[in-house]
Amino acid sequence: MDSQGSIQVSCRQTRFDIKQDAAIKDIDINGLNISIVPIASHSDSTVSSKSKLVKSSKTAAIEIVVQAELKLKRGHRYGLIGRNGTGKSTLLRAISDRLIPGMPESLKIAFLDQTINQTDIINNGSSSTTVLQYVLESDKYRNELLSQHDLLSHALNDTTDALSVVRAMRHIRHNRVLNEFSYAEKMARLRSGARGLQARKELVAMEKKVSESSALLLEDPSPSMVQQESQEAVELLSILQSELEMMRVTDLEAKARMVLSGLGFNSERIQSAVHALSGGWRMRLLLAAALAKASDILILDEPTNYLDLLGIIWLQKYFDSISSDTTIVVVSHDRSFLNAVCEETIILSDKSLKYFRGTLDEYDEDFRSRRLYLQRMKEAQDKQIEHMQKTIQNNVKMGKKTGDDNKLRQAKSRQKKLDDRMGMQVNAKGGRFKVNRDMPGWHDSSRAQIEVPEEEREMHMKFPPATELRFPGPLVSMENVSFRYSRGGEDVLHDINLVVHLGDRVGIVGLNGCGKSTLLKLITGMTTSTKGSITKHPRLKMGYYSQHSVESLQELGRLDMTCTALSLLLEKSGGSLSEQECRGLLGMLGVVGNTASAVPIAKLSGGQLVRVAFALVLWERPHLMVLDEVTTHLDFYTVTALSDALATYHGALIVVSHDRYLIRRVIEGEVSGDVEEDEDDHDDLTVLARKYTVHRLVNGTLKVLKDGMGQFEKAMERKCASLTV
Repeated sequence: MDSQGSIQVSCRQTRFDIKQDAAIKDIDINGLNISIVPIASHSDSTVSSKSKLVKSSKTAAIEIVVQAELKLKRGHRYGLIGRNGTGKSTLLRAISDRLIPGMPESLKIAFLDQTINQTDIINNGSSSTTVLQYVLESDKYRNELLSQHDLLSHALNDTTDALSVVRAMRHIRHNRVLNEFSYAEKMARLRSGARGLQARKELVAMEKKVSESSALLLEDPSPSMVQQESQEAVELLSILQSELEMMRVTDLEAKARMVLSGLGFNSERIQSAVHALSGGWRMRLLLAAALAKASDILILDEPTNYLDLLGIIWLQKYFDSISSDTTIVVVSHDRSFLNAVCEETIILSDKSLKYFRGTLDEYDEDFRSRRLYLQRMKEAQDKQIEHMQKTIQNNVKMGKKTGDDNKLRQAKSRQKKLDDRMGMQVNAKGGRFKVNRDMPGWHDSSRAQIEVPEEEREMHMKFPPATELRFPGPLVSMENVSFRYSRGGEDVLHDINLVVHLGDRVGIVGLNGCGKSTLLKLITGMTTSTKGSITKHPRLKMGYYSQHSVESLQELGRLDMTCTALSLLLEKSGGSLSEQECRGLLGMLGVVGNTASAVPIAKLSGGQLVRVAFALVLWERPHLMVLDEVTTHLDFYTVTALSDALATYHGALIVVSHDRYLIRRVIEGEVSGDVEEDEDDHDDLTVLARKYTVHRLVNGTLKVLKDGMGQFEKAMERKCASLTV
């Protein structure tokens, strides 16, 4: 159960018992149903009738997938995509928590959960737990083997107490019995019907076994039992040593240090306490813990959210060092990252799971070409059907008028062809469709209808154009600007020179902590420069999207549960916009109807909050938008829609981002897929002279990258080569 409710799972179960088969590393589940049952509210608890309560909870269940197929093959790398709110994180949690009946119990699963509460990270260790200790202690399977190994070694080497070996063996057996009981309890809860009845019988038997094991812990062993237990202890110790040697336990600390270093932890931070880390560094810590574990399935939910480009490229290269037997499932809004690390794509859409053997870009290209092919096929067939219908009507009319039976038979024959032979002209393999081969047995119609797939991406965004300046001039001009936090400290930024005109596209890239956000605060006037001058156009309207905009809205929602997107925008505009104008702006960004006016801010998803934050930026129709890490909390469909909207925006843009696709699309002007620029958005002559520049902020200075994002990416690859993978 989570804060949103409990996850309920059912599926078509296999007749084979795969619980103890360690060789099975695949997941092959048919008829999978996953839903979330919200936690009963206070008003629900007052319902006296049990049947009414059960009925209301079933009605309120939110379906994630229905009769889907979940197939994860050993050693394959999958990219899971889907719109915000479709349930990607819920699906991953159901896998990691082993809520799906039929999953091999022997599978070792490592999971990076983006929805984890920050306080849970601290609660998992003591106040003195260091970053390195947290990573080493997070592998529960390895720690259990080590604990059993140390317990047996100490008992066998203890010459003063002959019964210590017996106590150690019974303690280990008891813990294993408890694990089996936990599994039996879960199966009894998840399974239904005849299998559920059998699972409940097994649970009763396990309860008896646990009781006997508990009693055995208190019994005194006989001399023969001591000898037998000692022999079994020696054999078990040998098995544990073999397993630990296969896991290369001695190299685990070196591996943990290497992973932490690759993710940006320096030597000082590796030895620091976990509770002293900020939220972003805690999420990096969770990622490091997942990567350092020995796992059969590695599940990463938005691993790039808090990484700079160096960390992202390091993670891409680290995937190459992971065992070829490890299955990897990744959810990410970073298109370039998914293309680099995933060989297959899983699409969560319409409560089903679809599979495509290829990268995300290959899937997009295949989807567009197939959609175009089916669209043309349908248009051609619609014309053919229209022509045949006219011919049939004319033949019937002439046949009845002249009494010509041939005309009537011809009309009947064509009508039969129209009814039976219209539809898909090709089979699933792309060959010519044949009824006796492609649709054997009884069926309602001979051919499936041509269905043109709808676009998977979310609603397109469109930004209102910037207001007129009335007279030309640079929007922002920075001349030899420097900044330091304290009078005696060193300059964080020095000798910054930057000029931005209407229509310009300025991208700023760099490593985390190099001062990008500080530079944006200087531009927006939130911070004053130590040296140099910053001048702005007298009529400049500027909009600023902070990297913490979503968190600020979430905090506002918690403080005021009645605040909605519409009421917030009305308050922000101070009466400058009417309710209709506010609804129009929110609607252009995809926040429509009751979502804008009735749903509290606290209940909006991360993607919806990004749209609301943009509405707060755009209501004044700014000449310059300053955007700091806008892709966080978004799925890749929304990132694509946002990139298209920003690329056609009439005003100027200053964008800080680690997302390579966003920089290339918005700042460098690359056009993706079949997207075309709207010439109507460029009616101002100043836009024709717009400049596209990518700057790198390094060592406090701003440098123009002549080759844009590609140049920065190559620099990070060279830097990454110095880090051990």
